[in-house]
Amino acid sequence: MPERISGLPGLRAFTAVVAALLAVLSLPHLAAAAESPPAVPPRGSAYMGMGVVPHDGRGGLPVERAAQAEGVDVSSHQGNVAWPTLWSSGVRWAYAKATEGTYYRNPYYSQQYGGSYDAGMIRGAYHFATPDTSSGATQANYFVDHGGGWSADSRTLPGALDMEWNPYGDDCYGKSTSSMVSWIRDFMNQYRARTGRNPVLYTSTSWWKQCTGNYSGFASTTPLWIARYASTAGELPAGWSHYTMWQYTSTGPTVGDHDRFNGSLDQLRRLALGT
Repeated sequence: MPERISGLPGLRAFTAVVAALLAVLSLPHLAAAAESPPAVPPRGSAYMGMGVVPHDGRGGLPVERAAQAEGVDVSSHQGNVAWPTLWSSGVRWAYAKATEGTYYRNPYYSQQYGGSYDAGMIRGAYHFATPDTSSGATQANYFVDHGGGWSADSRTLPGALDMEWNPYGDDCYGKSTSSMVSWIRDFMNQYRARTGRNPVLYTSTSWWKQCTGNYSGFASTTPLWIARYASTAGELPAGWSHYTMWQYTSTGPTVGDHDRFNGSLDQLRRLALGT
């Protein structure tokens, strides 16, 4: 049994020591240190915009533009989607994740890709790129072979290449800026060889600057899908004077991330047709 502290000065000293210990234990950095480090998500679980909030922040809703057609993008995280409900809310186009790397296919892809079409939407497929696992051409073939193709039916958008922060490791997938540009070029060239269309490029300006050195060489042929959760699309990657699509929020009023096409529905149909 501890010795009894006699007298008021001794009691005050003991009380002060206890209070100091409790204050130290409550410090945020010590509490955080006691927690386990965040787990790396399983391969295949990535989705469009996964790294936008932690890297670029979350902003307000966009300034209203009546001419911009509303869209959504979905992945396995949304499961089976109620497409008629989305159509009733004003959504007129959609992209569904088809593939990732050469190791993953979205198990809900058929319902999402076909269901959006059945509801009347113009739809497309996207591929989540993992440049550290295989070549660009190899991943383009995998994408086209598993849902990422294109047809001139006025309802099918060209496939989209999702280039963004790596959720599984190094932000730029361990590549230099020049090797990243080469990887993207290989994907685009192979996709065009297989489908006759240039893919849409999805990215954020911050990632593009860091991981490609703000390369401008794709801008003349490649539709840009910019990711920025704010009231405006903001600065675009080098070479692009305008965006084609804009992912403006991951917390929209309905399922999936919400997007705007920079034009009317008729212009979106022309993009689908390739005219």
